[in-house]
Amino acid sequence: MAVEHPVAAQPGDQTRIHNIGYRSYDGPRLGRSYATRSLYSQSLRGAYGLGRSVKSKVLPMLLFVVMCVPAAIMVAVAVATKANDLPLDYTRYAIVMQAVISLYIASQAPQSVSRDLRFKTVPLYFSRPIETADYVRAKFAALASALFVLTAAPLLVLYVGALLAKLDFADQTKGFAQGLVSVALLSLLFAGIGLVIASVTPRRGFGIAAVIAVLTISYGAVSTLQAIAEVQDSTGAIAWIGLFSPVTLIDGVQSAFLGATSAFPGGVGPTNAEGAVYVLLTLGLIAASYGLLIRRYKKVGL
Repeated sequence: MAVEHPVAAQPGDQTRIHNIGYRSYDGPRLGRSYATRSLYSQSLRGAYGLGRSVKSKVLPMLLFVVMCVPAAIMVAVAVATKANDLPLDYTRYAIVMQAVISLYIASQAPQSVSRDLRFKTVPLYFSRPIETADYVRAKFAALASALFVLTAAPLLVLYVGALLAKLDFADQTKGFAQGLVSVALLSLLFAGIGLVIASVTPRRGFGIAAVIAVLTISYGAVSTLQAIAEVQDSTGAIAWIGLFSPVTLIDGVQSAFLGATSAFPGGVGPTNAEGAVYVLLTLGLIAASYGLLIRRYKKVGL
C-alpha cells in the first residue's frame, strides 16, 4: 500500500496555521431567572401563535374573538335598551362559555409541552442553567396567564360597556372584581389539568382528544347526574356531585363565596361548609397538578 508523504512547503510559501483555540465568554451570565422568564414569555406568546406561522394563530385568535363577541353584544343591548343591569353576571360568563374555554385549553396545552416531548428537546433545556421546577413553573404560569387573558378580556368588555351604559359604578366594580377572582382560579385549575394530561403523550392529537374528553365528558356526566338527583328530590346530593368536574368546581366556589348565581339544577349552590370543601379540592387539584408535572419532568429530563 502506497504511503503519502507530506509535501514540503515551497520556498516563499506564506501559508500559516494559526491555533486560535477556544475563546472564553466575557459577557454577562444571566442565569436561571432570565432563562425561566424567557421560557415563560415565549410560551405565552406561543399560546396565541405569536412568533409562529399564520396557521398557528388562527385557532387561538378565533377563540379569543368568540369569547369576546357575546360580551360586546350584551353591552350593545344594555346600552340600546337603557337596561338597569347587564344580561349576564360577570361570574356566570365563563361558566356559560366553558365549551370555548375547554377547546382553547385542549388546543394549547399540547402545543405548550407535547412538541418538547416529541422532539426530545426537554433535556436540552436542563443542560442550561434551568431546572425541572423552573421549566414547570414557566409552562404552568404561561398557560394560566394565556387562559386568564382569554377569560378576563370579555369581562373587561362587559365592565367598560356597563360604565358606558351608566350602570351603578360600585355594583359593577364589585361584580367585575368577583369575576376576575373566579376566572383566575379557573385559569390555574384548567391550565394544571391540561398540562398534566398533555405531558403524558408526545403526540399532540392524542393530547387534544384527552383534554377535551376529561373536561367535557366530566361536565356532561356531572350535569346529568345533578339533573337526575333534582328529579328524584335528592337535592342534598347535587352539591357533592359537583365536586367531580372542573367546571362545576369553579361554579361551586364562586356561588358559595363570590356571590354568584349557581348553574346547578334549581339554582341552589353549595352551602358555606360545602363551599369550603370545593375550595380545598380546587386548591388541592392545582397543587397536585404542579406536583405531577414536577415528577413527570424529572423523569423526562434524564
